[in-house]
Amino acid sequence: MSSDAFKADVAAQAPTLRRYALALTRDRDLADDLVQDTVARAISREHLWRGGSLRAWLFTILTNLDRNRRRALAARPGTDEFDERRFGTPPGDALARRAIERGVAALPAEQREVLLLVALEGLSYREVAQVQDVPIGTVMSRLSRARAALRVAIEGGPRPQLRRVK
Repeated sequence: MSSDAFKADVAAQAPTLRRYALALTRDRDLADDLVQDTVARAISREHLWRGGSLRAWLFTILTNLDRNRRRALAARPGTDEFDERRFGTPPGDALARRAIERGVAALPAEQREVLLLVALEGLSYREVAQVQDVPIGTVMSRLSRARAALRVAIEGGPRPQLRRVK
């Protein structure tokens, strides 16, 4: 594949990357920055791409950049990565949409990433396992837990209790 074709293929993935970045960050400006950094990093490291799913490789880069960003934020006390005023007004049923957004935001990062990659971006379990660098069983477990927690957040009520095994 020529360098120009590679750049065109990477650029074609920008809308998908932006949707995932926006779901992760809930901030339009930050999502745009993440996508720009992802595209720039992919193009500058074209020699590291070994074929396969370009989309999965780009999601891996974006996910790692977001994790690095969150680690840097955690190292700085007193910073708040979410500002409600900068998040757009949801269309449709605002209350239901807000419950889903809060439920997704409350998930642990690993579960949120898996849920967004599968449900929002339509990646296969195998592709998500590649992006997350974990076994497929771990992807399935994280997705199951994320869906259960999201169901509880939307429907309300107590969190499901795990059965004790002796």
